[in-house]
Amino acid sequence: MDNQFNRYIIFWLSQALSQLGSSMTGFALVLWAYTQNGSAMTVSLMTFFNYVPYIIVSLFAGTFVDHHSKKKIMLVSDSMAAMCSAVIFVLSARSGLQIWHIYLVNFIIGFMNAFQGPASSVAIGKIVPKDKLTQVSGMNSFSGNLVTVLSPVLAASLFASGGLKLILSIDLLSFVFAFLVLLFVLRIPKDTPRQKEKKSMFAGCAEGFHYLKGHRGIFMIIITMALLNFFSRLTYENILSPMILARSGNNSVVLGIVNAIMGIGGIVGGIIVSTGKVKGNSAKMIYVSALLSFLLGDVMMGAGRNVVIWSFAGLMASLPIAFINAGQMVILYKHVPEDIQGRIFAVRNALQFSTIPFGILLGGFLADYVFEPFLMTANPVTGILRMIVGTGAGSGMAVMFLCTGILGALFSLISYQLKDIRDLNEES
Repeated sequence: MDNQFNRYIIFWLSQALSQLGSSMTGFALVLWAYTQNGSAMTVSLMTFFNYVPYIIVSLFAGTFVDHHSKKKIMLVSDSMAAMCSAVIFVLSARSGLQIWHIYLVNFIIGFMNAFQGPASSVAIGKIVPKDKLTQVSGMNSFSGNLVTVLSPVLAASLFASGGLKLILSIDLLSFVFAFLVLLFVLRIPKDTPRQKEKKSMFAGCAEGFHYLKGHRGIFMIIITMALLNFFSRLTYENILSPMILARSGNNSVVLGIVNAIMGIGGIVGGIIVSTGKVKGNSAKMIYVSALLSFLLGDVMMGAGRNVVIWSFAGLMASLPIAFINAGQMVILYKHVPEDIQGRIFAVRNALQFSTIPFGILLGGFLADYVFEPFLMTANPVTGILRMIVGTGAGSGMAVMFLCTGILGALFSLISYQLKDIRDLNEES
């Protein structure tokens, strides 16, 4: 088992490298798209077209994942993503790349991720010893946040020196390395297609919901996390950058510092969790961590008026995320039978992430048409709010952070008090 875990570490490193390449490509495409028309909505739609197919297809992908080789699914999904990058490379080289091409590519990648995600999750459950699941979650959080910190810096530098084609070339090379590791190094025990009665994908979706209906604690965790995702995406996905730029006099250095500190917070959280020394009630770990993230992160981000407070708020918002993910991982792997994990993970992904695209779009709308105009009016309510967040451009978006922070913290506290969740009483 130790040898198998060592193989997983090699796989994890290769995937982190591939994620860095993909993240750099995503950032470069945002830079390219924004330079074409200067539209923030264009960037939002790029994210939207990636999430929508992922959420819809996830409802039905679980049955396919449970009945087919996890390794083959991961290989095919990664290959399709690489082909999309190759197509973008060719179009860019011929000066034929258009915005709609990126929308289409993101749609295809989102579609394939709906299969790759649950396949990878089930594979981890087969490979990793149960006592190392929390540690693996910390490792994933560490690598993910390291990618978040490094990819914008590297992508911006490479984009300035070699353009989009250079970044796409690096992305493709990182894919080749990760593909070879997955093909030749990673071994998934008993990962063979199961000969069973054929069932439609709709039947698998129904089975997933039926299982969750009978395990209300897990179902309630998924639903509450979906709502917490909605609160967080109202602000951080679209609002953080324009708010800080507006309140700092368009100082991109300040924005870069805050984003970097947020990434560092995630890295620190991942390191702590990956030590394997984080023990205790997993449900409590989820909701106490979420409460602290909203209360110390969002509220301080909205009330802050300088880079020091914004950076501290970013640290407090991102550090607990690793603990939230670890708590979910332990509960799911210990409660869900291995032979239906694909269906459960797929349905979980569809439900838990379904609120994200709506949060992204609604956040931009509320900022531009509700909160920013409202803070410019004179009335007793805005007078009190301006005492907390200050005045001027960006103050309405700051109030949005106050709202999501308070609502998210209260909802986290209420969620943990739910009997179905507390009854899980899961010890990691």
